[in-house]
Amino acid sequence: MQFFDLNKKLWQWIILLFLAIIWGSSFILMKKGLKVYSHNVVAALRISIAFVILIPFAITSFKKIELKYWKYLIFTGLVGNGIPAFLFTLAQTKVSSSLSGMLNSLTPIFALIIGIILFNTKPLKTQVIGVFIGLLGAGGLIFSNGLSLENSNIYFILLIVIATMCYALSVNIIKVHLREVNSLVITSLSFLSIGPFTISYLFTTNFIEVSLINPFSNTALFYITLLSVFGTALAIILFNMLIKKTSTLFATSVTYLIPMVAIFWGVFDAEKINTIQVISVIITLIGIYFINKFR
Repeated sequence: MQFFDLNKKLWQWIILLFLAIIWGSSFILMKKGLKVYSHNVVAALRISIAFVILIPFAITSFKKIELKYWKYLIFTGLVGNGIPAFLFTLAQTKVSSSLSGMLNSLTPIFALIIGIILFNTKPLKTQVIGVFIGLLGAGGLIFSNGLSLENSNIYFILLIVIATMCYALSVNIIKVHLREVNSLVITSLSFLSIGPFTISYLFTTNFIEVSLINPFSNTALFYITLLSVFGTALAIILFNMLIKKTSTLFATSVTYLIPMVAIFWGVFDAEKINTIQVISVIITLIGIYFINKFR
């Protein structure tokens, strides 16, 4: 059942902002989980819990989906969700949140390049301009409080870059090859293609042992569950809806808004907003406006 009309640009912006809030908070939830569990366990739990939540929808969708779509659903599950989940949790062990935010903002650039090269998409000049304006604004937000590279390893930086490329490739696949498939069906069946493997993998790790011994495991599991329910299952359903109703460039521009969420958390924690941050927010919104206005 559709509770909102994504054909209206107001709702497109509302969903984009909602996703920015959810995913902007996901980094915090990942860090909470990583205090108790290894990066592989956190990633596997994130996928597995989301898969379990989506099982009822996957069961009802399984017989309805045409065979020709399965290769794209499996690809989306693996490249759009599975691989990035493991890459990001591993990178989070060494890369600062500010640097992660900057690198995550490369997603629209990769979506643009991959769309042109592999899918023959022809974005408007105004959309291309909007992508770079948004990147400039997001960069300003990230650099406004300084960017530390001291403890970052190039290998872990590369992992995030690869993850953003995976996201960019996946959104183009959804836009081009799965545009006729319901977003809930895409999400539930994509996780059906990877969920059983991540659950099986969990039993090869020290997950059960740590859960029984570590006194903070319940708290960590709570944060990872929040990450799975809201930052994975719900967010990806909404994100897929946004891709199908708008453009890959507008949908992926959510990564430009994620640093704004970091600022919000800072204000909530009694931090002050500086002039550069205010200007950067305006620049970011102008960029996204260009991406969505003239498509």
